[in-house]
Amino acid sequence: MTIQNREAFLDGLAANLGRPRRTEGVKRPIWSVTPQLEVLKGQTQDELIEALEKQCQAIHTVFKRTDKAGLEQVLEDTIQAYKGQSIIAPNDQRNDVYGLTNLFKKLEQSTEIHIWDHTKEKENQVFAERADLGITFSDITLAESATVTLFHNKHHGRTISLLPKAYIAIIPKETIVPRMTQAAQQIHEAIVKGEDVASYISFISGPSNSADIEMNLIVGVHGPISATYIVVD
Repeated sequence: MTIQNREAFLDGLAANLGRPRRTEGVKRPIWSVTPQLEVLKGQTQDELIEALEKQCQAIHTVFKRTDKAGLEQVLEDTIQAYKGQSIIAPNDQRNDVYGLTNLFKKLEQSTEIHIWDHTKEKENQVFAERADLGITFSDITLAESATVTLFHNKHHGRTISLLPKAYIAIIPKETIVPRMTQAAQQIHEAIVKGEDVASYISFISGPSNSADIEMNLIVGVHGPISATYIVVD
């Protein structure tokens, strides 16, 4: 993508501000008050998990906790509870690490399993639209708002968590941070280091919710009707 007329645009902004353009020496201000850094400050990972579990109740999300050895059984039970007959998941290396690949092989005799294939873009979307379940890993998890952060790439389309009837987020314990502040810091630090950062990032807080001006809550208007978070120690 080519940026058009950037210099003229920036010159115009500087002129309207009544000063020449600054092209160097710009420093971030140091704020005297930083309330965004105080929320859940000093909490242990277990305390953050407690905050996450409490917030899950507020956003109508099922919360489960297990260890790595027990994840396969907990995930299978969750799939059965949703009566999931069709499942879509990203082509993620963590599928092997956390035992999802073995589970999918076990289920494929009775369940449609679709692993995202970047060479079949439309086919991926069509399957996601009719799928019972979308399953992904959370890359950063915000305890305060019970929000999972998904870094999308060609192996992980955003429709996996957007189009199926229900959504399951697998949350490695080490991904949990207090709030959006720490997530933004992680992303910013990765950019500064020159790391390959996803061009599209989703922040998902439970199932789809929408409320009108009278605050009548409607679930499932523009996304999954149900959601389950599984924290893995």
